[in-house]
This record gives sequence, C-alpha cells and structure tokens, in this order.
Amino acid sequence: METIIIKNISSLEKHFQNEKVEDVKEYNSGSMLKGERFSYQVAYTCRDMKGDVKKVLFAKAEGPLAPYVRISRVDTVPVRMPMYKIDADDYYMSREPGLYPDLMVPVTEKDQLFAFKDEYMCLWIDIEVPEDAEAGVYPVEIVLLDDKKEVCAKTVFEAEIIDAVLPAQEIKITQWFHADCLATYYGVETFGERHWEIMANFIETAVKNGINMILTPVLTPALDTAVGGERPTVQLVDVYLDGGKYSFGFEKLCRFVKMCEELGVKYFEIAHLFTQWGAEHAPKVMATVDGEYKKIFGWETDATGKEYKEFLSAFLPALKSVLVELGVFERSVFHLSDEPGSDKLENYIAVKKVVEDLLENCVIMDALSDFSFYQKGALNTPVVSIDHMEPYLEAGVKDLWTYYCCCQHTKVSNRLVAMPQARNRIIGTQFFKFDIAGFLQWGYNFYYSQHSVAPIDPYHCTDGGYFVPAGDAFSVYPAADGTALETLHLVGFTQALSDLRAMRLLESLAGRDAVMEILEDGIPPITFKEYPHSDEYILSARERINQKIKELI
Repeated sequence: METIIIKNISSLEKHFQNEKVEDVKEYNSGSMLKGERFSYQVAYTCRDMKGDVKKVLFAKAEGPLAPYVRISRVDTVPVRMPMYKIDADDYYMSREPGLYPDLMVPVTEKDQLFAFKDEYMCLWIDIEVPEDAEAGVYPVEIVLLDDKKEVCAKTVFEAEIIDAVLPAQEIKITQWFHADCLATYYGVETFGERHWEIMANFIETAVKNGINMILTPVLTPALDTAVGGERPTVQLVDVYLDGGKYSFGFEKLCRFVKMCEELGVKYFEIAHLFTQWGAEHAPKVMATVDGEYKKIFGWETDATGKEYKEFLSAFLPALKSVLVELGVFERSVFHLSDEPGSDKLENYIAVKKVVEDLLENCVIMDALSDFSFYQKGALNTPVVSIDHMEPYLEAGVKDLWTYYCCCQHTKVSNRLVAMPQARNRIIGTQFFKFDIAGFLQWGYNFYYSQHSVAPIDPYHCTDGGYFVPAGDAFSVYPAADGTALETLHLVGFTQALSDLRAMRLLESLAGRDAVMEILEDGIPPITFKEYPHSDEYILSARERINQKIKELI
C-alpha cells in the first residue's frame, strides 16, 4: 500500500522535484503579529506506489484558525535562463536550466492535487488573522484526503499569535505596472471595461504584497522600447491640438487614480517624460489634431526641441492642477528618464532645465547609479542600484531609495527564481539598518520580449526571450480569469516587508539599538553585499523580534 510522506517546512525552503522530502528540515512552530500574513509550507510525496501512476489528493485546513488559512499549490516553471553566468556568484539554487518552483495556485477542498512516486511536491500555507484576533497558541492542521475523501496524511503546526498589531508599512514600494501588457495578453480593448477590471485585479494583488506606489501612464511609458519602435498606447490623458492650442481630457486619469486609491494605493509615479537610457527624445504622445487622431511626438522628437517644450509647458501645469484636485499631488513623484548612464549626464541636466520651473515643488525621481548625478544636483531623489549604494550612504543622503534589476546578481539581494528565498528576504533587514525610504523594481507584469518587440507567454517563457534571468520581468502570472497569480519570488519579498514592519514596531518600543542587537548578534556588520546566507538566520532573527515585542507588550 502506498504511503504519503508529509511534513511542515519553512516558507524559505525551495526545492526541485527530484529532491527528497525526508531531507528537508522540519518546521513545526512559528509566531506572527496580528494582521500579518504568516506563511509556511507543507511538503509531501508518495512512497511504495506501484508503477508511476499519480495519486489524487485533496487538502483542507482544520482547527480554530482554519477560517484564516489559505492553501496554494506550488508549481514549477520553466527556467531556461537562471542567471547571467559570466560574473554571477554561487548563491543560487542551481546554475543550470530546469524546472524551478515559483508559481502559486490557490486551491480549495474541491481542487485536485497529485502525489507522484518519489517526487517532491509542496503546498504553501498562508495564515492571515485579523487585527482583533485573540492572542495565544493555536494548532493548524493541514489534512490530505484521497479520492474517496478519506484522510491519508496530516500535519499539525503550532501558530502563536502575539498580542500586538503589525504596524502600517512606511517604506514606499513600486514595481512597475504595465497596463499595455495586460491588454495584449488578454486580447482586450485598451481602457475598455474588461481592461479596467483586469487592471484592478492586478493592482489589488500588488497592494496585498506591499506595493503602495503605482506607475501612472499619463503618457505611454517610454520604457523598454526599441529605438524607432513603440509600445501599445496606454495614455491616460487625452490630448487635443486645435488651431495650435493644446487642451486635455483627464477623465481616464481620474478614474485610474480613484480606482487605485480604492484598492489601497497611496502614491503615484508619473510616467517618464523623456525616453529611457539618456533622455534624448520624447515619449510617444497621441493627440487629436484638428479632428484627426495621430502621433505627434516620439523617437523623431528632440527632447529639448521647441515643439515638445511647448507641449510640456501646456501639459504639466494642467496635470499638476488635476493631481491637486484629486488630492494626490503631495503623494506623486515625476520621472524624467530611466537609468541614464554617466555619458548622458549632460542630456539629463538639459531636460531637467526644460521642466525645472514647470515641476517646481515636485519630487523628481529616477533610477540611476552614478554618484556624479547626485553630486551635480541633477535630481533630488536618486533611486540607486543596490550594488552602488556605498557612496550615497557615506555621503549621508537622506530619504534614500534603492532598486535592483537583472544586473544586480552578484553578492547583493535579489528575487530571481533561481536564487534561494533567504537571499530575497534578507532585504528587509537591510532596509531597516540603512533606513531606506523606498524601493523600485521594474517588472511587476512585463509580458513582452526585450524592447517590447513581441508579446511572450509567461507560462512558457520566463526570461522575455533570453532577455533577463527568470524572476526579473514579472512577479505575477496572468490567470485565465483575469486575476494575478502570486509567485514565491513575490511573496518572499512581501515577507521581507513584514519583517521590516515588525522591526519598526520593536524600534518604537525599545529603540533602534535593541533591534540591531538582534539583527547583528554574533555576526559581522550587515551591508548590502555582506550578510548571512542561511535560512536559520532569517527565521531566528524574526522569532526573536516577535518574542521581544511580546515581552515588552
């Protein structure tokens, strides 16, 4: 008779299907704060099965916390490009292509699961208790039933609810939201009602995972676009040019802002006013000119040319007025150009002069790394790549933002699918130590190939057509019903944000030194490039923070 092997493991575990469940470290208890999303996993396999047939299973939660438990199936995804192998370090699950665990698919008691002979399978368990939950220790049972709905295996996890509420998130987080990719993938009309529904679904999942700032395409974003090419139009502001005079329609922008606020978005980043990697041209701008709808600016437009200056002189004051009316102006930032290199510093300064007076009292924020941009006052809020932080930290830059993308793959934290989960989650500790104000990552749902040349199927192509390592271009998968499916590399980062919030709570109770004493107990000082690589460090530090909060409460 076949036997189901089952055990609780931590949320940091990531394993290939050919690994043995018995070899994975057991994890049977943990604590959480009220209002927190606490997660662990249940690994299982089938032994003594005759042949290679599958066994049908069903899963359910039992116990007093069962109403707050959500179960997801952890599926593997194809990873052809786990890393850039030229200079990547060895802190990866593997350096080889293969099937990696990442996709999370919610399951109910009615959804079939499968056990395969000697293959590692996994369930993701979320416990999300309300802020008014009773403190205490509770058993959480995950029960596996066979096709006759008879119990064939179960685990018991001891979940402690600490008598303190997880505080609100303070750090600003943005992962760029690509509205055009959703219209393309689902084959719906841009800004048609179904598109609005799908956008809301994806933004809701983003907010659930700590993304509180949204890329707002007042103009179609000039991002990841081939020179001379263009992305589908997702311009929220209608532009009219009649008799040489501009006017604007802001209905779609108002709807977008209101929708985002209703879903929990707090901050808005206005899409880039100039092209990527150098600010040399205008983004695509569509307008109705004397009754004809057509493109009026794009790659052929000089960023500092007279015509585009005239457009910005009309557009930006009108846009600012609407943001004020909507009550979000103080919570908005403006982008000029993404990732300008050091050789484009003069270009960047030139376009800043074009808009400097128009964006008076506005926060201008862009991703870049070269310290000379900051030294020369090119912008007031640099977003610095995580592997170039040292000069900014040494200079004592206040309200510092950081980011990572495909290029940050050596020594530093990142969320690539092939990376261990601890490498992803350690960033919460680094955010706290260095008092980081905000974080940016470019790919929440980028479902195009490099330079947006063609759409891709994210279920089969996780690298954008050998563009970037898997995990960089998107953090959610598009479900058939128009909702967003989470991934391990997304929720690993979400857990880092929860860690940060718990650290902030302990800081408010006992001071910053008390938190740092726990975080750096017995180890060298943590930096963005030097930090503990073990799951045990993450789990132990968080548990000690929780227990210290419990003691002080």
